[in-house]
Amino acid sequence: MTQKVRKAVLPVAGLGTRFLPATKAMPKEMLTVVDKPIIQYVVEEALEAGIEEFVFVTGRGKTSIENHFDRPYELLDILEKKQKHDIIDKVEHIMPTNTKLYYTRQGQPLGLGHAIGCAASVIGDEPFAVLLPDVVACTGDNNPTADAIKLYEETGKSVVVANEVPMERVKNYGVLNLGKEGLTDDKAEVTGFVEKPSPEEAPSNLAILGRYVLTPRHMEILPSIKPGAGNEIQLTDAIDQVTKEEGCMGSVFRGQHFDCGDKVGFQMANLYFALRDDYIGPRLLPYLQATADKTNRRNTPRVA
Repeated sequence: MTQKVRKAVLPVAGLGTRFLPATKAMPKEMLTVVDKPIIQYVVEEALEAGIEEFVFVTGRGKTSIENHFDRPYELLDILEKKQKHDIIDKVEHIMPTNTKLYYTRQGQPLGLGHAIGCAASVIGDEPFAVLLPDVVACTGDNNPTADAIKLYEETGKSVVVANEVPMERVKNYGVLNLGKEGLTDDKAEVTGFVEKPSPEEAPSNLAILGRYVLTPRHMEILPSIKPGAGNEIQLTDAIDQVTKEEGCMGSVFRGQHFDCGDKVGFQMANLYFALRDDYIGPRLLPYLQATADKTNRRNTPRVA
């Protein structure tokens, strides 16, 4: 019988250089999509999937993440005096009372594998989820972390979530190498991983999405992993090694998601969630429609 997946690691030590100067004094993970920071969407996905304990692997200048998930007594007192109870609910109940939060520092930017290894003392000998904060998934009926946990419970094997990308874009991602049987109901045995292959060399067009459920063996393996691509300790190298020992599953996520580590993906996420907001949506849509009508799209070059 497999252990329950109760813990998740969220590596949030990145510098966010693609969003400078906005991230000069603010963590990228705290940039807001409508009225919530990116990191809160990711945490809510994990909570919905049943995660009870969170390990944030942070770096210098990331204390605002800790403050966000803390209980702000002074702010709550002011809101209470002003009778703003609707806002109090949003501020006070970000995290359920039964969850536990841990924060640990990644002292040097040595790669994702190194960041995950920094959480070893909290994870112990339990299976755990990994959620990269750049990816915001629109959950509900489609929750990539919940799907991965379910597949882990069924098979006892690590699970890597992927999504289909155009073959010309595989060079930007880690790509799944599938077994001979291929996909069945959007699940497959994974035989290995290729980091940023050329389209001609890519074994599939299934790109790693930034959601994983990993067995305890990974924490044992990570300290021995040598620097790989970019002279960094790659998480995929550890998963590749454990796959040879234990096997691994791939789970294809076909729900809506956004790469908020990219400026275009970040703006798309803002539009998507804003249009679904009861207050913003009806007011924003006419503006977008009017703007689109004013644009002579026939003379506008298409974006690849």
